[in-house]
Amino acid sequence: MTADTTWVELPDSRYPILFETGSLSHRESAPNRLDEFVGESVLIVSNQTIADRYAAPLIDMLSGLKVDLHLIPEGEAHKTLGELERIIETLLRAGHTRETSLIALGGGVVGDMTGFAAAIYQRGVPFVQIPTTLLAQVDSSVGGKTAVNHLLGKNMIGAFHQPEAVLIDVGVLRSLPAKEFAAGMAEVVKHALLADADYLTWLEAHIEAINALDNTVLTEMVRKSCEIKSRIVAADEKEKGQRALLNLGHTFGHAIETLVGYGEILHGEAVAIGTVMAATLSSRHGLIEADAVTRVESLLKAFNLPTRVQQPISVDTFLTAMGRDKKATAKGLRLILLKALGEAVVVSEFDEQHLIAVLGESLSG
Repeated sequence: MTADTTWVELPDSRYPILFETGSLSHRESAPNRLDEFVGESVLIVSNQTIADRYAAPLIDMLSGLKVDLHLIPEGEAHKTLGELERIIETLLRAGHTRETSLIALGGGVVGDMTGFAAAIYQRGVPFVQIPTTLLAQVDSSVGGKTAVNHLLGKNMIGAFHQPEAVLIDVGVLRSLPAKEFAAGMAEVVKHALLADADYLTWLEAHIEAINALDNTVLTEMVRKSCEIKSRIVAADEKEKGQRALLNLGHTFGHAIETLVGYGEILHGEAVAIGTVMAATLSSRHGLIEADAVTRVESLLKAFNLPTRVQQPISVDTFLTAMGRDKKATAKGLRLILLKALGEAVVVSEFDEQHLIAVLGESLSG
């Protein structure tokens, strides 16, 4: 088992990302590094598949504490106010107080819902993220965004609530379905595209090792992505400026999820398609060359990700869905475009005809 730590430094607080390969995946006797981050009682929120694999070693880490387990159904379709209320009901019926802590054991859906429950239970209690998918490890577990979905839009109901700590075991990624692992790679590629051209080159050089789930390479990759996200979150915790760059591909991607249907397409798959849309629009505006778009698309394909929408969606319907995006302002839609591979920019003024043309190409199936 290996251990390492990266810190998320915020203006008023800090919390660690603990890398402990083997602590969950090998069911070894793990060091109890969670004691200082949880209260006198704990509610673990997970789903049945993840709990069957990893709840036991986690509960071993929490020996001596009152521990309850709440299971939610699997999938984005269940990221709802109704399921959130059931978490709150479990907390109340089990007698959890303001001294309790929640632990999110699972992917992005579990993490987002657990964090939101922690943010609102008795006006806020601490929580810890233990992400078990690649997408959650490199993205949703870091930064404090919590939410549930609404039928008219993704993540429209939520709060900023930072975790006390994030515990990452890349060994758990071996149990992921290949499609889920690929979905996480969309966020990894996104980090490189928006902030680090050298990281993009590193990813291209390690495609084979990444797809082979080499633990050493995966740990380095997850750490690189977490460091990029941590720097951006530290500079803009509440998404008033720079943090919006992390939404590269997401305005398009969230519209795809809303229109195709939560659960019908994975978040990372939608982000991959949205990233190609954003890169193509960047090229049409003369910000990057056409061969840069090809490079982006080739890398996403190398990680077994889709780059086009296969379901029939009209351009007008897609534009309406984009207009509901939570990153839109009173002045209109904001998009994240690429100034270069490794550098992104927030754009509120763009040529709508270019956007319509990109959508026409991307939505052709």
